[in-house]
Amino acid sequence: MDRLENLIDVISFDGIGYQPLIHCRDFRVAMLNYHPELEIQNIGNFQQHSLTDEAFILLKGSCTLFIAEDETLQDIHGIALEPYKIFNVKQGTYHTHTLSKDASVLIVEADDTCDDNSPMVYVDDAIRARLAAAFDKANTTATNNQ
Repeated sequence: MDRLENLIDVISFDGIGYQPLIHCRDFRVAMLNYHPELEIQNIGNFQQHSLTDEAFILLKGSCTLFIAEDETLQDIHGIALEPYKIFNVKQGTYHTHTLSKDASVLIVEADDTCDDNSPMVYVDDAIRARLAAAFDKANTTATNNQ
């Protein structure tokens, strides 16, 4: 096994929240698991990435991705992720997400993604109400399509 350790890394993450796991040249792979701050009533902001796209792959549980048409957050769309499909959020798109307690989402993004190049818009109760409506619509649509 010692020789194999020089050839392959086997990495997992069972904690809560976001954890980068692999950094390789220009990209990183991270895992996002449930965290209480990701419940709709606790979501604090939307963010966008000025320099890169960000890809989400649902591995288990459920995750609803929220996309805003612009920084006003007036028009919010909810998308229920489907397991093993890649959902690529385009550069400059404001987004956030909510996860079920059993969810795990794989995230691939540029390794230099950080707060300095990822502006945030903070969420108030009116925006949280729009998030809840977008969540209900996305998950009703997803249920009806099964």
